[in-house]
Amino acid sequence: MRRKRSYALAAALLAGLLAGCTPLAPKNQPVASPTATASPSLPPLKFTGRGTAKQPVRMIQQKSNRKQYELIARSYESTGTQGSARATLHQVHVTFYSADGSTLVASAPNALVDQAAKTVTLLGGVRATSSSGMTLACDTLTYSARDEMIHGVGHVVAQGPNGLDATGNRIDSNISLTRTRMQ
Repeated sequence: MRRKRSYALAAALLAGLLAGCTPLAPKNQPVASPTATASPSLPPLKFTGRGTAKQPVRMIQQKSNRKQYELIARSYESTGTQGSARATLHQVHVTFYSADGSTLVASAPNALVDQAAKTVTLLGGVRATSSSGMTLACDTLTYSARDEMIHGVGHVVAQGPNGLDATGNRIDSNISLTRTRMQ
């Protein structure tokens, strides 16, 4: 039971760190103003954790009360200060959600979540499928939460249910893979 609580605590701390949340202050303690910044002398925090088949590591990014992505992984390491944390995750499965309701489900051996850059980079061979049936394979795929676009690099192969079969070295697209530029 103690191990489950420590995993839950580590996961909650990581989620708060990556979501930019400020933990609640203990009772009878003053709450820092939202404009206060962290002291440059504070060391970066480091978290590590491992999920299980029944309870994997789960990370959700939201914008304006709408999910941008949900990431599930086997394990993670995170280092950084609040607002600038970077997490490396292993055995990753992520679903990206578009404002129009379409999705892109991707898997990769590793991922890097960069809180400051607002990106998720899938590494080591990516396989993805859109809700419209398009498939995408590439070496590296980066999702930008700022513009909700994906950028794939290396051995890019895109295939569609309508017979589309395209290859290149780079792809830039929206989540639904309907507005795509390939090189």
